[in-house]
This record gives sequence, C-alpha cells and structure tokens, in this order.
Amino acid sequence: MEFMTLKLIFKQLFGAILACFSAFSLAQEVQVDDGFVRAMPPTVPNSAAYMTLKNPGKDKVLVGVRTQAAKEAQLHTLIEEQGMVKMRQVSEFSLPAEGELVLAPSGDHIMLLGLTQPLKEGEEVGLTLIFADESEQLISLPVRKGASQNHHHHHHH
Repeated sequence: MEFMTLKLIFKQLFGAILACFSAFSLAQEVQVDDGFVRAMPPTVPNSAAYMTLKNPGKDKVLVGVRTQAAKEAQLHTLIEEQGMVKMRQVSEFSLPAEGELVLAPSGDHIMLLGLTQPLKEGEEVGLTLIFADESEQLISLPVRKGASQNHHHHHHH
C-alpha cells in the first residue's frame, strides 16, 4: 500500500515538473503578431511575409526560413542607393531579448521565391523560423492583400 502511494506521489510530482518545463519553453518562444503573406496575382512567382516578432527570452538571431509554399525563402532588407530603394538579401536579423523585430513592406521582410502554387487570400502559409542557436519555430500566417489590418494573431505551435 505504501509503495503505491509513493509511486502515485512521484508520478504526480514528475507530471508537475514536466508541466513546468513545457510551460517555461513555451514562454520563451518568439511571439508572432500581425503577420501575413501577401496575396499576389497567379502570374507573379514571388511573394513576401511580414510580421512583428516579439522576443520574451534571451537574444536570438533569425538566420533563415523554410516553407513548403516556395522553393526558397530569403531574409531581405531595403537599402537606399543613390536615391533608389533596392532590396538586398541579408544573412540574419537580430531579435534582442525583451525586444521585437518588425518585418514590414517598407523595411526588413522575408521573400518567398518560386512559389509552388499561387497563394489565395484566406489561405494559411506555414513557415519555419530558423535561429542561430539551431532552434526552430513553426508559425502559420494568413494570406492577405495589401497592408496590415492590425489583426493580432497569436500562433503557438
């Protein structure tokens, strides 16, 4: 009888510890606000993803993105050269602890190159964010036309 009681206590204790660890790891995940992938005409082979990433944890560095929706996903920034705004691929975006990274049409963003099929408004696109510490985070963004409509989507996968 005593052994069964001890076993039950350990089982509950282990469950509680496990729950704490999983809650802690979830709390450290980057939060995605107001994200979307731009809907493009079927003849356009590329699109872009925009979002605000909020980092509740330690410094992170976004080094890449994978998606089934395109042959390639690249980190891009806009720079001004001789009065012309040009897009440039970059190797990483910093995401400071307790800070945020804004990916917007007028600045840093994620380019989706070689779409595997046209993106229709209302569909969801899955993206895997890849960080320098080798952690990955799967997110899902709606396909929308034009600028952000200030919807706050919280996707935790």
